[in-house]
Amino acid sequence: MAIDDRGNALVSFGRGAEGSPPSDAPLPAALVAMWRADRVLMVFDRFRQSWELPGGRIEAGESPRQAAARELLEETGQDPDGPLRFVGYAAFVLAPDRRAEYAALFTGHATTARGFQTNAEIAAIRWWNLQDDLPGRVQPLDVYLARLTRELGQCETPFDAGR
Repeated sequence: MAIDDRGNALVSFGRGAEGSPPSDAPLPAALVAMWRADRVLMVFDRFRQSWELPGGRIEAGESPRQAAARELLEETGQDPDGPLRFVGYAAFVLAPDRRAEYAALFTGHATTARGFQTNAEIAAIRWWNLQDDLPGRVQPLDVYLARLTRELGQCETPFDAGR
């Protein structure tokens, strides 16, 4: 499906039930494709030096949905207009040890952008149309997932659904 310059690969995507994650590999992370009009929210990760979707580790006792909402707020200061929608499970094979794992993918919509404060992890955020150049490296695995949420119609608000 997609591979990045470090050898990490997005190998499949499944739209299973939110409460029934795949059991053949761990599910340590949750990601969010947050949309405002035709733009998805991207964060610039200081450690990886790349633009990617907000998200991160699922903490002990936390559901993937709770992790997605927490990471979105911590990394970007943004809140969706309503509850995040579950999209599916992304299967990755991660370099260098070829470790298999999943990430739960959620999407949401925001009509208003809120203020952003840089933090130890995130240097900047951008609402990106998936076409214009972003300054620096862009994580192709996350771009693929963002496009997927758009193609599946998951980024639409109830007002957009009639288009």
